[in-house]
Formats: sequence, C-alpha cells, structure tokens
Amino acid sequence: MKTTLKLLAVSAAVLCANAFAGDADHKESAKQFVERIQAEGRELAKEVEAAYWVRQNFITKDTAVLAAKAGERSLEFESKMVEQAKKYNGTDMDTVTARAIELMLRGSSAPAPDDPKKRAELAEILTDMEGQYGAGEYCTEIDGEEVCRQLQELEAVLASSRDYDELADVWQGWRTISPAYRKQYQRFVELGNEGSKTFGFDNLGDLWKAGYDMETEAFTIEARRLWDQVKPFYEELHCHVRAKLSEEYGADKVPLDGPIPAHLLGNMWSQTWDNIYPLMEPYEGVASLDVTAALKEQGYDELKMTKTAEQFFTSLGLPDLPESFYENSLIKKPADRNVVCHASAWDLDNGNDPRIKQCVEITEEQFGTLHHELGHIYYYLMYKDQPSVFKGGAHDGFHEAIGDTIQLSMTPGYLKEKGLIDEVVESEQATINKQMKQALEKIAFLPFGKMIDEWRWKVFSGEIGPDEYNKGWWDLRTEYQGITPPFERTEEHFDAGAKYHIPGNTPYTRYFLSFIMQFQFHKALCEAAGHEGPLNECSIYGNKVAGKKLGDMLAMGQSKPWPDAMEALTGQREMDASAIIDYFAPLNSWLKEQNKDRQCGW
Repeated sequence: MKTTLKLLAVSAAVLCANAFAGDADHKESAKQFVERIQAEGRELAKEVEAAYWVRQNFITKDTAVLAAKAGERSLEFESKMVEQAKKYNGTDMDTVTARAIELMLRGSSAPAPDDPKKRAELAEILTDMEGQYGAGEYCTEIDGEEVCRQLQELEAVLASSRDYDELADVWQGWRTISPAYRKQYQRFVELGNEGSKTFGFDNLGDLWKAGYDMETEAFTIEARRLWDQVKPFYEELHCHVRAKLSEEYGADKVPLDGPIPAHLLGNMWSQTWDNIYPLMEPYEGVASLDVTAALKEQGYDELKMTKTAEQFFTSLGLPDLPESFYENSLIKKPADRNVVCHASAWDLDNGNDPRIKQCVEITEEQFGTLHHELGHIYYYLMYKDQPSVFKGGAHDGFHEAIGDTIQLSMTPGYLKEKGLIDEVVESEQATINKQMKQALEKIAFLPFGKMIDEWRWKVFSGEIGPDEYNKGWWDLRTEYQGITPPFERTEEHFDAGAKYHIPGNTPYTRYFLSFIMQFQFHKALCEAAGHEGPLNECSIYGNKVAGKKLGDMLAMGQSKPWPDAMEALTGQREMDASAIIDYFAPLNSWLKEQNKDRQCGW
C-alpha cells in the first residue's frame, strides 16, 4: 500500500530463529531450551540482519549471495528449533515458557523443508525475487529517446496524470517486471508448503492463519465478519467514485454498472485512491488541506519530516529516538545505486539499533508513511526489555496499526498547530471534504487488504493452481474491489507479483486487520484523553494519559495472547469495525444521498 504498508525485515517472531543451534541436550528442560534458543538467536541475528540490510540497500550479485547464505542458515536453525520444540509439547512447564514454545511452533512466514539443498534453494529464491522487484524498471521511448523509469517515477505518473492512455501505459509497464519470477514463485509455494508440514500444518496458508491465537477456521470466519461490517460502506464509496470517474473519462471507458478500470484510481495497485481526491472533492475549495504544498513551501526535507513525526510520539510521553536511529537509517534515495525503496522498519541488534529504510519524498503521503514507520520503531523501543521470543506485536496487525492510529490524530487542528495549514474550517462541508480524502485511503484499502491473502491462501491450498495464478488474482480483485484491468491479462502475466509483498513474501492480512483496529485504538485513546465530541475531530497529540495507555500496551509485546493486549488498550477482547462506522458517519450519510438514484454494485 503506497508505502504505508511495510515489511518488518526480520520479524520479532523470527528473531529467535536467526541463528544456528546445536542439538538440545536430552536432559534440557523446556525453560532451558527457550533460554538457549534466544541466546543463540540473538548472536547470529546480528549477522543475518546486517546481511539483509545491506542487500536491500545495495542490490548487487554479491549482496544477493551474502543474503541468501544468511537466510539459508536462518532456515536451517528454524528447522532444528521446531523439531526440538515439538518434544516439549504436553510436558510440564510454566506459563511463560509455554507461551514461548507456542510462538516458536507457529512463527515463520517461509518455513523451509528439512533438507539442506531445499533450504538453500528457498533462501536463494526469496532473495532473488525481492532483488528483481527492487531493481525493476520500465523502459519506453519518450520524445524519440529511451527512458527507463523505476517504481517511484511510475507511481508519480499514476498519482498526477489524468490521461487515460498514459495511465494505462504506465500501469502495464510496471507489470512487465513480474513474469520473470513467476516460476520461482511457483517453486517457493511448493517449498513453503513442504516446510509448513514440519510445523504440523497442511500448507503455508494454514500456518499463517495460526498466528492469531485461534483455530485457523475460526480466524477465517473472524476475518470475514470484520469485512462484512465495513463492506456496505465500501460499496457506497465505490459507487460514487465510479460515477465521478465516468464523468471524467466517459461512460464508454467507465461504465456505470461495472467494475472500475484499475489504472484510473491514482495508485499502482488501486489499493488506495486518495491521489484522485481532486476529482472527488465534494465541495470545491472548502477547507483545502494541501499539506504537500505546505511542506515544500516551508522547506521541509527528509530529516525535518522525520523529526516532526518523532515529535508526535514524544508529545505523548514516549522516549526520544536514539541517535543511532538517525545515523543508521536510510531516509533519502541514493543517487548512485538501486535500493529497495519499499519503506520498512528494522529492529536490529535486539532492540539496540532500530532504524527505517524509506526513500522519503516531500509529500503528504510520505509524511504519513513516516508516522507509520515510527509506529513500528516505538513498538520496538517499548518492548525492548522483553525476552527475544516476546518481541513482536500482540499479533502482526497490532504492529501495523500503531503508526496509522497516530495518523488519525493528524487533524486540521494538529496541522494548524504545526503550521501546515492556515486555518481550521469548521463546517459540515469541511468535514465531508476531509472525510472523503480519508476514506479514499482508509476505506478503499480494506478489500485490497483482504483479498491478497485470500489469493495466497487459495494458491497455497492448491485451489488456485499455477496455471491460473493470474485468473485467480483478477477474479478476487473484481469480487472484492470491483475493479478490472485496462488490458486483457493472461497466464503469461504475473500481476500479483507486481506488488512487493508477493515476491517479498510478507503476509498481508495484518494490514487489513490494522485498518480495522486503528479506529478501535483511536476511539479508546480519545476516551482516555477525555475527548468529547465527534470521533473524527479528536487528536491525542500532547496527551500523556493516552500516551501512557498506548505505551503500556506496546511494552507487552507478544508476551500474552492478543485479546489481553486489546483489552489493556480498549477494554474489549475482540477486534471490532464499529469505530470505523462511527468515525465516518457524516460521509456515509452523504454518500447514500449522492447514490440514491444510481445503480450501485458491479
């Protein structure tokens, strides 16, 4: 998702799995086993993390070798760790040790088969796919000269152009990079499924779903329940956006009774639509929130944007970032080499060296992304004193939700305080405009966040076979999002692979859940701050009470099942999308009025 959605390069659940372990002494207690695994894991984690960091910042054949070898050792350790951890099932142990063993037995997004050659193959495939994505570019002739553009440049065209054909060309151009690793992805699926069996699961999808402290089938039902809560609102938004795009491009290109062409939504993957806000603005010129222009006019650079994001967190009473963060992070795209620009947060050296990698641009979107990334960093800092195996979000959706929760407090009042807008306009029209811009990001994303892993779960289970990867992808995109490709797509293409999280092998349901939970978190923190009035007007900026409540939850890490962490912050023990409906109540009513004479659906 733009760059708000990120890979945690070495996840906390794998921190304890990035080392080589010898065979356990058969007399070793469960507690001693856990302590040994964590000690060995911390040691080699330093080497593995460094190899991955260098690989993403210097994409060369040499760094590919180093990263693949490091990954191979990590996978070897993981195989041995799982085999040893299984022996403690059903034995007596304290609750803390039992939680650690449980996490070890479910904590991998890419488990390797217990075979040295296959481990090496899996590590090489994962490294190579990610490298190909990071180095991807689309070359075409412009004004008689060949021009090659990387993802950021292509994204900029999709964000700003309103030329139907230019948008279509850029959209398909980026998708020329992914067919090259389609066969590698197929092999990854085979190896990942084989490795999942060592964890006791039929396939990789079932292993991923087991990471939520509930049975896999129960989790599938839970995810569907959350989607059903917000689906009617999404359908209202889709209906209105389609009507406005039809006015802009013509009903021949955007029919009023079908899916929306995917390249017209301002984003390379149609996952967020806020870049087309100028076409959707309900009340022209009312309460303009052109933060990008303000950032540029006021001379913000990458460092000042990052420092400003940090100030939000410290205003809540959370600690300053360590100096090493600014010394070691990459926040500006280098001019002399390829890097993986997909923004990510990294927890290196057991919490002592947190950093981000983000090719920051001076835009409102990237400003928000910085807050998202620092949400990860502050999670790392707050659970730093937990044992290694408990260093992670209560579940992966928690980790993704923190920075986005903070973004919900970037209200017009906050932006005015920071000098990024001139005045706060309080009117119904101003509220509708602001909420439309937010909904084009937050609500438009929900079905995309849901369908990516729906596709992968079907791929892992075999329901979608290798001969229908692309058909299965577009069937789900149309079903969930109501969009369609601008060109005929065949099995020669690999459109799923044009999204980083597929070759990067990052589970995606975490983002869907985070977009639900961030509103739930926001509501709870606003109540703690004593906010009265509409939820969409609340900002917790500067409120130490809300900050302590947030910090206390972050410090729990994944030491307890996620319902305990949820209860600590919100008083609830389940995820709930009702706060979204509360937050967007004004816009939801407005959309229903606009759509009353339209034919919605697709």
